[in-house]
Amino acid sequence: EMKADDFVFFPPGYSHELESSDAKLVIYEKQFVQNAKRTIPAFHASRTSEKPNLDTPGEIFKLVKCLPLEEEYDFNIHIMDFDPGEFLNIKEVHFNQHGLLLLEGQGVYRLGDKWYPVQAGDAIWMGPFVPQWYGALGKKRSRYILYKDTYRHPG
Repeated sequence: EMKADDFVFFPPGYSHELESSDAKLVIYEKQFVQNAKRTIPAFHASRTSEKPNLDTPGEIFKLVKCLPLEEEYDFNIHIMDFDPGEFLNIKEVHFNQHGLLLLEGQGVYRLGDKWYPVQAGDAIWMGPFVPQWYGALGKKRSRYILYKDTYRHPG
């Protein structure tokens, strides 16, 4: 039985069924891309509160990576928390595509040269090499869940 803050990863070919009468789910579905070692990632389940906050030198937000940091997992899911007024210290540019869903709070997101007000429930997709920046606004924490390709070529 899954509760708030729980997450699960089903590897390719894993038989599963999700059933609920009142759950809020975020589901990322993607085609599996075989890695050079020809290994398949394992089933993984946990909760974000049991994962450590990772070091983010020069930054003040909190970052949790949900999946193991192994090449078999060609993507990762991050939870990022920003207290009111916190922001990314630099304009970031990544070689990999990624997307996010704002779960709580509000803020402003910069993509390229455009600025977008965002609030809980908004989704953003960022292509490779697009400059980006986020700042949390309001009186409550901002939290977003982010999907990011890893260990794969951006093409």
